[in-house]
Parts: sequence; C-alpha cells; structure tokens
Amino acid sequence: MWLGLALLSALFAALTSILAKVGIEGVNSNLATAIRTGVVLLMAWGMVFLTNAQGGIPAISTKSWMFLILSGLATGASWLCYYKALQLGEACKVVPVDKLSVVFTLVLAFVFLHEKFTPKLLIGCVLIGAGTLLMVL
Repeated sequence: MWLGLALLSALFAALTSILAKVGIEGVNSNLATAIRTGVVLLMAWGMVFLTNAQGGIPAISTKSWMFLILSGLATGASWLCYYKALQLGEACKVVPVDKLSVVFTLVLAFVFLHEKFTPKLLIGCVLIGAGTLLMVL
C-alpha cells in the first residue's frame, strides 16, 4: 500500500512541477506559492472534515504541535525557494536538484533519528548525487 501511495506522490509531484512552471510565467513567485498553498490548505482541511478527523485536534501533544509547525515552516521555505528557482531556471534542471532532498533526508535521518545507514543507502545517495550532477551540468 505504501509503495503505491509513494508512487502516486511522485507522479503528483511531477505534475506539480510542470503545471507550476507553466502557471508561474509572468506571476511573482511568492504570490504563486501563496495561491498554491491556499489550494493545498483547502484540500487538506477538506480531507480532515471528509474523514471526520477533526475530533483528534485536542489530543495533539505540545511536542507534536511544535514539530508540525516547524515542519510547516520548512515546507513553506522549501516551496518559496522552489517556485523562485523554477521561475528562474529550467524545470528539467531545478527538479533534480530539488530531489537532492532524498539524500539530505537520509543523512538527517541517520544523524537525528539514528536510522540505519547501510552500504546500500550510501551507494544510493552517491548515485542520486551523481545523477543530479549529470542532469544539471
């Protein structure tokens, strides 16, 4: 189940990049990000109410609130940078660099979450980094 959802996520992310590149033409990148974020906000809260999940709000711990807020700030910063980069550069170059987030995530997961960093993961990180360089140079 998770693999299918992850593949759909990748497909939607690809569509996001292409649609954004076309839509951002002649639009301030911060304004474009705000419009996109507004749509995401409506969609997310729509799913909360559609699945009747709003009752879980009071049960969210202070720690969870703090990390969810920090995650939201990181997402916002990522989107602002991504849209500006997409506006200034070619999608075929911006997107691979953005996907270096995979490498950064693996390293951060190892350092902060103490997840295993196996030789297989190391090889994958090196290949993603090398592939990114090949695509943008």
